[in-house]
Amino acid sequence: MKSHICICICSFKRPHLLRSTLDNLRDLQTAQLFDYSIVVADNDRNESAKATVEEFAQSSGHRVTYCVEPEQNISLARNKALEFAQGDYIAWIDDDEYPDKDWLLIFFNALQRYQTDGVLGPVKPVFESPPPVWIVKGRFFEKPRRATGVILRWSQTSTANAMVRRPILDGIPLPFRREFGSGLEDVDFFKRMIEAGRTFAWCDEAIVSEIIPPTRWKRRYLFRRALLRGRNGHHFADATSVMKSIIALPLYLVLLPFLLLVGQHLFVRYLMKIGDHAGFLIGVLGLNLLGDKYLAG
Repeated sequence: MKSHICICICSFKRPHLLRSTLDNLRDLQTAQLFDYSIVVADNDRNESAKATVEEFAQSSGHRVTYCVEPEQNISLARNKALEFAQGDYIAWIDDDEYPDKDWLLIFFNALQRYQTDGVLGPVKPVFESPPPVWIVKGRFFEKPRRATGVILRWSQTSTANAMVRRPILDGIPLPFRREFGSGLEDVDFFKRMIEAGRTFAWCDEAIVSEIIPPTRWKRRYLFRRALLRGRNGHHFADATSVMKSIIALPLYLVLLPFLLLVGQHLFVRYLMKIGDHAGFLIGVLGLNLLGDKYLAG
């Protein structure tokens, strides 16, 4: 009997990008070892993804489920998708990504080979048009690559490109926690899984590509993203990480003007480090100096 993989996608008011993701899921290679279905959780009460999903479902030849999580919260959206996910395995991909045709097959074979509870793969940036030189030099959108088979630490995890065995979710009513509603919910999920004894391996051949639009090639966007990442990271705070941020923040602030003279890519890299540490300390202190609208806008 064939195995079944359910691909979960959360949509965040980006139907034009979601359409590309779905189109690239149409004819994935399976080697007749498994079949697959797709669940799209629309995190928009106005159902901005509905028409795109319904149009794809009519022609895809796969079982496609559409559901809505009206509250703006990425954790709740992921949980909503899992409510409708059926199968032996759960795969995750973001709504601004698209996979290589052998993506699922490579993941499936890697799970059989390494006998881990899940596998994660690389995310390769694809720019909609040629970006500024400082973006390329700074490598701001490049994710780490690792040797296939390496067992991951929780800090190296993400659901941007991952597949897990469905039974590891049994008995966990809400795998993704509400308090991580604006990010790092996936790192928190894998952290708890690893602490419970689960193992996850890297699979460097299972590649997905992330579409990077020009709206993300701005210092303001990169700084906001770092602030949000830092603020959400306060959930993982310990005395060492707090002290590190207290020391690093003023040091980077002093260095910043000089780095601008060296090159904009270095200036922005350390601007982001400032955002990470400042957001982290803001979160640790429980302050609300930065509204979610600013951070997400």
